[in-house]
Amino acid sequence: MSTFAGTGALLRLAWRRDRWVVTAAVLAMAAMAYAAMAATLDLYPSDAEAAAGARVMAATPSVAALYGPLPSLTAAGVGVLKTIMMGSLFAAFLAFALVRRHTRTEEEEGRLELVGGGVVGRRAPLAAAVSLAVLSVLATGALSALALLPTGVDPVGSVALGVTIVVAGLVMTGITAVAVQLTTTARGAGGVALAVLGLAFVVRAGADTSESGQDLVYASFLGWAERVSPFGDNRLWMVLPALAVTAALLVAADVLLQRRDLGAGLWASRPGPARAGARLGSPFGLAWRLHRGALLGWTIAYAVLGSVVGSLAGSVSDIASSPGMEQMLRKMSGGQGTVLDAFFGTELRFLAVGVAAYGITTALRLHSEEDAGRAEVVLATRATRWSWLASHVSIAVGGALWLLLVGGLSAGAAAGAVSPTGVGELVPAALATAPAVLVCVGLTVALFGLLPRWTPAAWALLAAFLLLGEFGALLELPDWALGLSPFDHLGSLPGGDVNPTGLVVLLVLAAAVTALGAITFRRRDVAT
Repeated sequence: MSTFAGTGALLRLAWRRDRWVVTAAVLAMAAMAYAAMAATLDLYPSDAEAAAGARVMAATPSVAALYGPLPSLTAAGVGVLKTIMMGSLFAAFLAFALVRRHTRTEEEEGRLELVGGGVVGRRAPLAAAVSLAVLSVLATGALSALALLPTGVDPVGSVALGVTIVVAGLVMTGITAVAVQLTTTARGAGGVALAVLGLAFVVRAGADTSESGQDLVYASFLGWAERVSPFGDNRLWMVLPALAVTAALLVAADVLLQRRDLGAGLWASRPGPARAGARLGSPFGLAWRLHRGALLGWTIAYAVLGSVVGSLAGSVSDIASSPGMEQMLRKMSGGQGTVLDAFFGTELRFLAVGVAAYGITTALRLHSEEDAGRAEVVLATRATRWSWLASHVSIAVGGALWLLLVGGLSAGAAAGAVSPTGVGELVPAALATAPAVLVCVGLTVALFGLLPRWTPAAWALLAAFLLLGEFGALLELPDWALGLSPFDHLGSLPGGDVNPTGLVVLLVLAAAVTALGAITFRRRDVAT
């Protein structure tokens, strides 16, 4: 029997399980690419009008740290700036999620051993997972490139954006394929792969903001992606080193696969203590033990990200020197206060979407714990369903509020050093976005209680909210469509007024959908 026997069947199975999530993710990225370019071209109909703001962006280190260097001083270059890094990270996360899910997660939960009892070769599960990830990344790059064509931009630049996305996604596929061979748990593999991704981002950001070490950008695969430079130099050939490195990583993953047993990793697991600590005797203590590492990582990331956003305060007046740019910021932030207030209102909403992603990830642990059978073990003790559910939800809610506070504090501290806006203005503005974040967490819990198989659809809801919040006003969508996003009901802080009615309604909605999830979970069977 061939070691690749059953690859096609496993690929079809993986696609059947993830087809809706992958389809929604790919379409969301394509829609984001189109909306960003269309909004920018509407703001800057000609390259001459975009040149002034583009020069300021190109000379601002904080912009380079977040998004990379501006590809060109053109309207298309400005329109694709955010999409380059956001698309690269999106493709990397998509590839990571698919490869880990269909290899190490399946192995950890015992399903791969069951499947392996049939006509399935040793290499087939990894080959199927990698194939699905590669096909998804290619589809994301192709559709994102095609999505730009209706805007009338250069087709070569559009293809270059697709190549940018593919470069990051392919290399991350190889990195994750190696990571899942090293550890015995999906969490461990995720920690390794995401640590490499985080390091790649830090190296790229450092190189892009350094005058003497810019060549260091080639030490990061995210740097390779940005160096494709869509609508600039259009270096389509940058896909070649990505292909070579991906192939080398996949060969390494295959070698490691052959040297380990099913269910094991190359790194031996450390035995735990003979007796658990007293804090693990309660559902909350166990939940905290499971989530504390992730919360620490998110805290560090938001402290750094908030500082970068706050440091842009000194350049906002130059970046938004044109009436069009100021109008765009006001549309996205609620429209009140100074242009600096509008800028921070916009950026804090982006940070709030990221915090919502943390809340969804934490709440989704309910689904993974139940699916793996660990929830049944906990519920066989004195722990009630309510206490088990509440332990994870409370950490999702508390962690989200903590991250908003950290983001507001770090942004305020950095902004206060270069502008009149500081901690006193940005912390309340950041915390004012909490009701929208809590709605996202509540919807995840509701899906878990009502339709546990569809719990991951919470990501599709967040993607829809992001598209409506970031580009809905710019594309002049009707009010009823914009109102579907909870981030549209937050008022206009800093510099404006709170929307008390909207915040109360969001809090009531968040409580209602969370309660719905809790009630329906208590009344349905636990997956076994």
